[in-house]
Amino acid sequence: MLEKNLLKLLKKFQRDEITEYHTYMMLSKISGENNKDVLIKLAESEHSHYEFFKQYTKCEMKPNCFRAKKNYFMAKYFGLTFGLKAMELGEQKAQENYKSILKTLPEIQRVLKDEENHEIDVVDLLKEEKLIYVSSIILGLNDALIELTGALAGYTFALDNSKVIAMVGLITGIAASLSMGASEYLSSKSEKNSDKNHKRAAIYTGVTYILTVSLLVAPFLLGFSPYTALILTLMTAIFIIFVFNYYVAVATGASFKKRFFEMTFLSLGIATLSFIVGIAVKSILGID
Repeated sequence: MLEKNLLKLLKKFQRDEITEYHTYMMLSKISGENNKDVLIKLAESEHSHYEFFKQYTKCEMKPNCFRAKKNYFMAKYFGLTFGLKAMELGEQKAQENYKSILKTLPEIQRVLKDEENHEIDVVDLLKEEKLIYVSSIILGLNDALIELTGALAGYTFALDNSKVIAMVGLITGIAASLSMGASEYLSSKSEKNSDKNHKRAAIYTGVTYILTVSLLVAPFLLGFSPYTALILTLMTAIFIIFVFNYYVAVATGASFKKRFFEMTFLSLGIATLSFIVGIAVKSILGID
Protein backbone atom coordinates (compact mmCIF):
# COMPACT_ATOMS: atom_id res chain seq x y z
CA MET A 1 0.00 0.00 0.00
CA LEU A 2 1.51 3.32 -1.09
CA GLU A 3 1.59 6.16 1.37
CA LYS A 4 -0.93 8.94 0.69
CA ASN A 5 1.55 11.66 -0.35
CA LEU A 6 3.41 9.35 -2.71
CA LEU A 7 0.16 8.18 -4.30
CA LYS A 8 -0.88 11.78 -4.86
CA LEU A 9 2.47 12.55 -6.50
CA LEU A 10 2.27 9.50 -8.76
CA LYS A 11 -1.22 10.52 -9.90
CA LYS A 12 0.19 13.93 -10.82
CA PHE A 13 2.99 12.27 -12.82
CA GLN A 14 0.44 10.01 -14.49
CA ARG A 15 -1.70 12.96 -15.55
CA ASP A 16 1.35 14.85 -16.84
CA GLU A 17 2.37 11.87 -18.97
CA ILE A 18 -1.05 11.43 -20.59
CA THR A 19 -1.17 15.19 -21.23
CA GLU A 20 2.21 15.02 -23.01
CA TYR A 21 0.97 12.00 -24.98
CA HIS A 22 -2.04 13.92 -26.34
CA THR A 23 0.12 16.98 -27.07
CA TYR A 24 2.63 15.01 -29.15
CA MET A 25 -0.16 13.24 -31.02
CA MET A 26 -1.82 16.57 -31.90
CA LEU A 27 1.51 18.00 -33.04
CA SER A 28 2.22 14.95 -35.21
CA LYS A 29 -0.88 15.81 -37.25
CA ILE A 30 0.43 19.27 -38.23
CA SER A 31 4.10 18.40 -38.75
CA GLY A 32 5.89 17.29 -41.89
CA GLU A 33 6.52 13.62 -42.66
CA ASN A 34 10.12 13.80 -41.44
CA ASN A 35 9.03 14.97 -37.97
CA LYS A 36 5.78 13.00 -37.70
CA ASP A 37 7.40 9.64 -36.92
CA VAL A 38 9.57 11.12 -34.15
CA LEU A 39 6.59 12.87 -32.56
CA ILE A 40 4.55 9.65 -32.60
CA LYS A 41 7.52 7.83 -31.06
CA LEU A 42 7.67 10.45 -28.28
CA ALA A 43 3.90 10.14 -27.76
CA GLU A 44 4.12 6.36 -27.44
CA SER A 45 6.93 6.73 -24.91
CA GLU A 46 4.80 9.12 -22.81
CA HIS A 47 1.89 6.68 -22.98
CA SER A 48 4.11 3.85 -21.72
CA HIS A 49 5.04 6.09 -18.78
CA TYR A 50 1.34 6.69 -18.14
CA GLU A 51 0.82 2.91 -17.99
CA PHE A 52 3.82 2.58 -15.67
CA PHE A 53 2.28 4.96 -13.12
CA LYS A 54 -1.16 3.42 -13.60
CA GLN A 55 0.05 0.11 -12.19
CA TYR A 56 0.72 1.91 -8.90
CA THR A 57 -2.25 4.31 -8.81
CA LYS A 58 -4.75 1.67 -10.02
CA CYS A 59 -6.84 4.32 -11.78
CA GLU A 60 -7.28 6.12 -15.10
CA MET A 61 -6.34 9.81 -15.36
CA LYS A 62 -7.67 12.39 -17.81
CA PRO A 63 -5.23 14.77 -19.54
CA ASN A 64 -4.91 18.42 -18.64
CA CYS A 65 -6.71 19.67 -21.76
CA PHE A 66 -5.82 23.32 -21.17
CA ARG A 67 -2.10 22.54 -20.97
CA ALA A 68 -2.20 20.21 -23.98
CA LYS A 69 -3.96 22.86 -26.11
CA LYS A 70 -1.62 25.59 -24.85
CA ASN A 71 1.42 23.53 -25.90
CA TYR A 72 -0.23 22.73 -29.23
CA PHE A 73 -1.03 26.35 -30.09
CA MET A 74 2.41 27.50 -28.91
CA ALA A 75 4.07 25.04 -31.31
CA LYS A 76 1.64 25.81 -34.13
CA TYR A 77 1.97 29.60 -34.04
CA PHE A 78 5.51 30.11 -32.67
CA GLY A 79 7.17 27.16 -34.37
CA LEU A 80 7.47 23.48 -33.60
CA THR A 81 11.02 23.85 -32.26
CA PHE A 82 9.97 26.58 -29.81
CA GLY A 83 6.94 24.58 -28.65
CA LEU A 84 8.91 21.36 -28.13
CA LYS A 85 11.77 23.10 -26.34
CA ALA A 86 9.28 24.84 -24.04
CA MET A 87 7.74 21.43 -23.28
CA GLU A 88 11.19 19.99 -22.61
CA LEU A 89 11.81 22.70 -20.00
CA GLY A 90 8.76 21.35 -18.18
CA GLU A 91 10.04 17.78 -18.54
CA GLN A 92 13.35 18.80 -16.97
CA LYS A 93 11.40 19.77 -13.86
CA ALA A 94 9.62 16.41 -14.02
CA GLN A 95 13.00 14.66 -14.07
CA GLU A 96 13.95 16.42 -10.84
CA ASN A 97 10.67 15.27 -9.28
CA TYR A 98 11.29 11.70 -10.43
CA LYS A 99 14.77 11.77 -8.87
CA SER A 100 13.26 12.88 -5.56
CA ILE A 101 11.40 9.55 -5.21
CA LEU A 102 14.08 7.34 -6.75
CA LYS A 103 14.97 5.76 -3.40
CA THR A 104 11.33 5.08 -2.56
CA LEU A 105 10.48 3.78 -6.03
CA PRO A 106 13.66 2.52 -7.80
CA GLU A 107 11.60 1.31 -10.78
CA ILE A 108 11.10 4.94 -11.83
CA GLN A 109 14.69 4.91 -13.12
CA ARG A 110 13.38 3.53 -16.44
CA VAL A 111 11.02 6.49 -16.87
CA LEU A 112 13.77 8.90 -15.88
CA LYS A 113 16.12 7.46 -18.51
CA ASP A 114 13.43 7.78 -21.20
CA GLU A 115 12.81 11.42 -20.28
CA GLU A 116 16.53 12.19 -20.55
CA ASN A 117 16.61 10.56 -23.99
CA HIS A 118 13.67 12.75 -25.06
CA GLU A 119 15.95 15.78 -24.95
CA ILE A 120 18.28 14.18 -27.51
CA ASP A 121 15.34 13.23 -29.76
CA VAL A 122 13.89 16.75 -29.64
CA VAL A 123 17.22 18.47 -30.31
CA ASP A 124 17.76 16.28 -33.39
CA LEU A 125 14.12 16.42 -34.44
CA LEU A 126 13.90 19.16 -36.98
CA LYS A 127 15.37 22.01 -38.96
CA GLU A 128 12.78 24.76 -39.08
CA GLU A 129 12.99 27.61 -41.54
CA LYS A 130 12.58 30.11 -38.70
CA LEU A 131 15.73 28.78 -37.05
CA ILE A 132 17.75 28.42 -40.26
CA TYR A 133 17.17 32.13 -40.88
CA VAL A 134 17.38 33.25 -37.25
CA SER A 135 20.72 34.98 -37.93
CA SER A 136 19.02 37.04 -40.67
CA ILE A 137 16.17 37.93 -38.31
CA ILE A 138 18.67 38.92 -35.59
CA LEU A 139 20.54 41.10 -38.10
CA GLY A 140 17.36 42.97 -39.09
CA LEU A 141 16.18 43.30 -35.49
CA ASN A 142 19.50 44.40 -34.03
CA ASP A 143 20.15 47.02 -36.67
CA ALA A 144 16.61 48.42 -36.53
CA LEU A 145 16.64 48.66 -32.74
CA ILE A 146 20.10 50.18 -32.45
CA GLU A 147 20.01 52.47 -35.48
CA LEU A 148 16.43 53.69 -35.26
CA THR A 149 16.20 54.20 -31.50
CA GLY A 150 19.37 56.28 -31.89
CA ALA A 151 18.04 58.17 -34.89
CA LEU A 152 14.65 58.88 -33.26
CA ALA A 153 16.36 60.13 -30.10
CA GLY A 154 18.49 62.52 -32.18
CA TYR A 155 15.50 63.65 -34.26
CA THR A 156 13.43 64.25 -31.13
CA PHE A 157 15.67 67.03 -29.87
CA ALA A 158 16.67 68.36 -33.29
CA LEU A 159 13.16 68.52 -34.81
CA ASP A 160 10.82 68.70 -31.79
CA ASN A 161 7.72 67.81 -33.86
CA SER A 162 6.17 64.34 -33.60
CA LYS A 163 4.82 64.14 -37.16
CA VAL A 164 8.05 65.40 -38.71
CA ILE A 165 10.05 62.97 -36.55
CA ALA A 166 7.74 60.12 -37.64
CA MET A 167 8.13 61.10 -41.32
CA VAL A 168 11.93 61.29 -41.15
CA GLY A 169 12.05 58.11 -39.05
CA LEU A 170 9.97 56.17 -41.58
CA ILE A 171 12.05 57.42 -44.53
CA THR A 172 15.24 56.48 -42.68
CA GLY A 173 13.84 53.12 -41.62
CA ILE A 174 12.48 52.09 -45.03
CA ALA A 175 15.70 53.10 -46.77
CA ALA A 176 17.76 51.22 -44.17
CA SER A 177 15.56 48.09 -44.45
CA LEU A 178 16.15 47.96 -48.22
CA SER A 179 19.86 48.49 -47.67
CA MET A 180 20.05 45.77 -44.99
CA GLY A 181 18.06 43.35 -47.15
CA ALA A 182 20.45 43.90 -50.06
CA SER A 183 23.49 43.49 -47.77
CA GLU A 184 22.14 40.21 -46.37
CA TYR A 185 21.41 38.98 -49.90
CA LEU A 186 25.03 39.55 -50.94
CA SER A 187 26.38 38.21 -47.63
CA SER A 188 24.37 34.96 -47.64
CA LYS A 189 25.07 34.48 -51.35
CA SER A 190 28.80 34.44 -50.63
CA GLU A 191 28.46 31.89 -47.77
CA LYS A 192 29.59 28.38 -48.58
CA ASN A 193 28.04 25.20 -47.13
CA SER A 194 24.94 27.07 -45.95
CA ASP A 195 21.32 25.85 -46.02
CA LYS A 196 20.14 29.43 -46.52
CA ASN A 197 18.35 30.60 -49.63
CA HIS A 198 19.92 34.05 -50.13
CA LYS A 199 16.67 35.60 -51.39
CA ARG A 200 14.75 34.38 -48.34
CA ALA A 201 17.56 35.54 -46.05
CA ALA A 202 17.27 39.04 -47.56
CA ILE A 203 13.47 39.00 -47.14
CA TYR A 204 13.70 37.89 -43.48
CA THR A 205 16.21 40.67 -42.73
CA GLY A 206 14.29 43.39 -44.59
CA VAL A 207 10.84 42.45 -43.27
CA THR A 208 12.10 42.12 -39.68
CA TYR A 209 13.75 45.54 -39.99
CA ILE A 210 10.66 47.30 -41.36
CA LEU A 211 8.30 45.68 -38.80
CA THR A 212 10.59 46.83 -36.00
CA VAL A 213 10.76 50.33 -37.52
CA SER A 214 6.93 50.48 -37.66
CA LEU A 215 6.62 49.61 -33.96
CA LEU A 216 9.29 52.12 -32.92
CA VAL A 217 7.82 54.99 -34.98
CA ALA A 218 4.21 54.25 -33.93
CA PRO A 219 4.23 56.47 -30.75
CA PHE A 220 5.18 59.50 -32.87
CA LEU A 221 2.36 58.74 -35.34
CA LEU A 222 -0.21 58.40 -32.55
CA GLY A 223 -0.01 62.09 -31.62
CA PHE A 224 2.05 61.96 -28.42
CA SER A 225 4.40 64.84 -27.66
CA PRO A 226 7.95 64.22 -28.94
CA TYR A 227 9.47 63.41 -25.55
CA THR A 228 6.56 61.22 -24.44
CA ALA A 229 6.73 59.41 -27.79
CA LEU A 230 10.48 58.88 -27.35
CA ILE A 231 9.97 57.32 -23.91
CA LEU A 232 7.28 55.02 -25.34
CA THR A 233 9.60 54.11 -28.23
CA LEU A 234 12.38 53.15 -25.82
CA MET A 235 9.92 51.08 -23.76
CA THR A 236 8.74 49.37 -26.97
CA ALA A 237 12.36 48.63 -27.90
CA ILE A 238 13.00 46.98 -24.52
CA PHE A 239 9.79 44.93 -24.88
CA ILE A 240 10.80 43.75 -28.38
CA ILE A 241 14.26 42.81 -27.08
CA PHE A 242 12.69 40.87 -24.19
CA VAL A 243 10.21 38.91 -26.34
CA PHE A 244 12.68 38.11 -29.10
CA ASN A 245 15.47 37.02 -26.77
CA TYR A 246 13.08 34.82 -24.80
CA TYR A 247 12.06 33.13 -28.06
CA VAL A 248 15.67 32.62 -29.17
CA ALA A 249 16.75 31.43 -25.70
CA VAL A 250 14.03 28.75 -25.62
CA ALA A 251 14.36 27.68 -29.27
CA THR A 252 18.17 27.56 -29.46
CA GLY A 253 19.28 27.20 -25.84
CA ALA A 254 21.17 30.54 -25.90
CA SER A 255 21.64 32.61 -22.75
CA PHE A 256 18.62 34.90 -22.26
CA LYS A 257 20.09 37.29 -19.67
CA LYS A 258 23.35 37.91 -21.50
CA ARG A 259 21.69 38.66 -24.85
CA PHE A 260 18.87 40.71 -23.32
CA PHE A 261 21.12 43.02 -21.31
CA GLU A 262 23.62 43.31 -24.16
CA MET A 263 20.98 44.39 -26.70
CA THR A 264 19.23 46.68 -24.19
CA PHE A 265 22.52 48.38 -23.24
CA LEU A 266 23.46 48.93 -26.89
CA SER A 267 20.03 50.27 -27.90
CA LEU A 268 19.66 52.64 -24.96
CA GLY A 269 23.34 53.62 -25.08
CA ILE A 270 23.17 54.56 -28.77
CA ALA A 271 19.87 56.40 -28.16
CA THR A 272 21.49 58.47 -25.38
CA LEU A 273 24.53 59.33 -27.53
CA SER A 274 22.30 60.24 -30.48
CA PHE A 275 20.19 62.49 -28.25
CA ILE A 276 23.39 64.32 -27.25
CA VAL A 277 24.43 64.55 -30.92
CA GLY A 278 21.00 66.08 -31.68
CA ILE A 279 21.58 68.73 -29.03
CA ALA A 280 25.09 69.43 -30.35
CA VAL A 281 24.07 69.66 -34.04
CA LYS A 282 21.13 71.95 -33.24
CA SER A 283 23.41 74.19 -31.21
CA ILE A 284 26.25 74.27 -33.78
CA LEU A 285 23.89 75.06 -36.67
CA GLY A 286 22.09 77.66 -34.56
CA ILE A 287 18.65 76.21 -35.26
CA ASP A 288 15.97 77.35 -32.82
